[in-house]
Amino acid sequence: MKRDYIEFQERSIAKGYLITFRCYGTWLHGDERGSADRRYYNRVGTAKIAPDPEKVERKAALLKETPFILGAKERKIVADAITEVCITRGYGLYAQNVRTNHAHIVVSNSGKPERLMDSFKAYSTKALRMAGRISANTKPWSRHGSTRYLWTDEHISQAIEYVINGQGDELPTFD
Repeated sequence: MKRDYIEFQERSIAKGYLITFRCYGTWLHGDERGSADRRYYNRVGTAKIAPDPEKVERKAALLKETPFILGAKERKIVADAITEVCITRGYGLYAQNVRTNHAHIVVSNSGKPERLMDSFKAYSTKALRMAGRISANTKPWSRHGSTRYLWTDEHISQAIEYVINGQGDELPTFD
């Protein structure tokens, strides 16, 4: 049996990643948009958690802080911090879109996407604190996020299109 080493080489290292992370408390289990948990609903092909307003209420009651929403100034600070991470660490930034309750980044690097996401969150948190937009004990981000591997140039193009044009209307600039 002949092995296809060329295909292995093309798929062994991702060309980029689509990284998404959410603001704390803005998308709870049972939300009508659907959600997944680490134990039972995070496997390929399995259903998401069904919408359940009572579950959302129970989860909201367990929040340690109020949900964190990014205003126009905070979005700019986070976007600048993401750009700074990419320049400082040599990541290739294809696109980013910081929304009121989440951020999307399309980036290239041969490292682990979780490490990249941790850097984006850490730099953003530090920048928000330095600008006086959050207190020293505020945790603005939910745990983990989404790290999608992009294997081809077409995947990268589709991710860029989604991040730039697939997020809905322009956000207002007022706070």
